[in-house]
Amino acid sequence: MLIGVPREPKGETRVAATPVTVKQLIALGYDVVLETGAGEAASFADEAYAGAGARIGAAEQAWGADVVLRLNGPSMPETDLPKSGSVLVCMLAPALNPELVDALTARTITVLAMDAVPRISRAQSLDVLSSMANIAGYRAVIEAAHHFGRFFTGQVTAAGKVPPAKVLVAGAGVAGLAAIATAASLGAVVRATDPRPEVADQVRSLGGTYLPVEAGERMDSSDGYAKATSEAYDAAAARLYAEQSADVDIVITTALIPGRPAPRLLTAADVAAMRPGSVIVDMATAQGGNVEGSVTGEVITTGHGVTIIGYTDLAGRLAAQASQLYGTNLVNLMKLLTPDRDGTLTLDLGDVVQRGITVTRGGEKLWPPPPVQVSAATAPAAAAIAQPVVTRRPFPVAAKLTLTGLGVAALFAVNAFAPEPIPRHFTVLVLAVVIGYYVIGKVHHALHTPLMSVTNAISGVILVGAMFQIGVHDVVVRTLATVAVLLASINVFGGFAVTRRMLAMFQKGT
Repeated sequence: MLIGVPREPKGETRVAATPVTVKQLIALGYDVVLETGAGEAASFADEAYAGAGARIGAAEQAWGADVVLRLNGPSMPETDLPKSGSVLVCMLAPALNPELVDALTARTITVLAMDAVPRISRAQSLDVLSSMANIAGYRAVIEAAHHFGRFFTGQVTAAGKVPPAKVLVAGAGVAGLAAIATAASLGAVVRATDPRPEVADQVRSLGGTYLPVEAGERMDSSDGYAKATSEAYDAAAARLYAEQSADVDIVITTALIPGRPAPRLLTAADVAAMRPGSVIVDMATAQGGNVEGSVTGEVITTGHGVTIIGYTDLAGRLAAQASQLYGTNLVNLMKLLTPDRDGTLTLDLGDVVQRGITVTRGGEKLWPPPPVQVSAATAPAAAAIAQPVVTRRPFPVAAKLTLTGLGVAALFAVNAFAPEPIPRHFTVLVLAVVIGYYVIGKVHHALHTPLMSVTNAISGVILVGAMFQIGVHDVVVRTLATVAVLLASINVFGGFAVTRRMLAMFQKGT
């Protein structure tokens, strides 16, 4: 089958395939044709595509392929370009474009919406919204830094002390977390808020401070996407935003709800309360905006000097990187749709991922798909069942002392009457038990995994003892000593290897 990659509409810098992903598509058995100049805006020349094995052709050839890969959905006039029976893969926003969905259904083509991927673990490699949001969150901080008149990081210089910038990130989804990590890496004091309290640990791990909204309720999602909040939550959040906007220097808003207008987070009064020179990046202007007064695609400055950035192409401002990630998402999809790696696309509607992104198929409208349960809401606490109170009688002190005395007497008896070298070995055994109990037995269970990796080095005692026994003439003893050396060595080196890997998880890359 032939895969076509047409040019994107004017103003779009990204492209649906890069020279790297073209090679991967060809390895799946497909032929690839790109429209002339399709990758120019992302700095991918036609020669690079040709070197990767693709053909360069006219727009008619790209649109007339068996499978058409595009980043943006077609305009209404472009719905006539794909041939009947072909497959169109793009970001379509079907919930917001019902007329476009109807027009594509009438064309008897199959349309797969990359922005409708279910939020399940198996589909993460296809999740275009996450890959683009990651780039957009990073770029939002860069744009804010460009318009901000001071350092992000605090400094003490001969010319005076520079305080760090204060950044508030509204929403700790993929874009928000990327913004938090970027702002923190630049040295800013970062705060973040989100309806989901479970993201607090993620915010802290990236160097931010989580600000909870005290609304007395949880915001759980059953499909992995954000959902509308309640009036009580909105009122509590409004108070938080009003308080924070007067204190911070930069606000980055990321709140979006699929298929619905963006929620309003900052009012005109909140913006007016910010200091002159402050910056707001509204990442939701394409769906109405989170900030009152933001303008889609533009940068404005209020009368008292607050800059509001309303760019809708934040991911496209890193065109080469965004194209590579989007192209990789498409390659992962084509791998799923090409199980035999023979260049033949096979759509299985029994697969929840493939069904979730299928908008139309052969003239049949399949949108919206059946709901996919990806996370369970917090179950209400079950009513406590009265249980009979069982009173445990304490162990008598006299019995404890008696057992302790018998143990000591047994130890002395062994040391008094056992032949050498059993008393010495028995003493070492008892000491090892005591040390092991206090070193390991008293460790909290939450620390067992990292700590046990280190305390496995106690096996070194076994290793040393076994090495002394290897020279014994008895074949049985020598064999057992050899096995002990082997097993103890594995335990020692394996323990340190596991510890090293676990510590590396908490270290920043250099």
